[in-house]
Amino acid sequence: MEKQATNSAASHYEERELAWDIIANTGTHLFLTGRAGTGKTTFLHELRASLPKSMVVVAPTGIAAINAQGTTIHSFFQLSFGPNIPGAQHAMGKRFKFRKEKIHIIRSIDLVVIDEISMVRADVLDAIDAVLRRYRNYRKPFGGVQMLMIGDIQQLPP
Repeated sequence: MEKQATNSAASHYEERELAWDIIANTGTHLFLTGRAGTGKTTFLHELRASLPKSMVVVAPTGIAAINAQGTTIHSFFQLSFGPNIPGAQHAMGKRFKFRKEKIHIIRSIDLVVIDEISMVRADVLDAIDAVLRRYRNYRKPFGGVQMLMIGDIQQLPP
């Protein structure tokens, strides 16, 4: 029994190191999952403290954003709470119009971390993609920004 626990801990450490290496040394998108208590939030806090990349941490709800020490997806990307229909105009035709400071932030980030990804609807991901493509590189998914999506897909549906 003790040996199995040791092997499990070693495997967990290797997976953690692999995830860190992918985020730190590549531009590859990553989906990080695990049950409650497996260290997903701890991993996120360690990334924030030690990773030299410029990152933004967002989450679908206020509580999740507070826990991740970030902001809500809707606030950062200025999305409506209703369905995000591609190409649709929102209030007074101001879809995705940001101040200069926000545009500068969007253009300078290397990594977007979405915590509690299981709570994010597909149309919200499409809207994030549209914002990043508009202010970054239109030809690349998510404007060429690396995405780290963290969550437990068996926890909470959108």
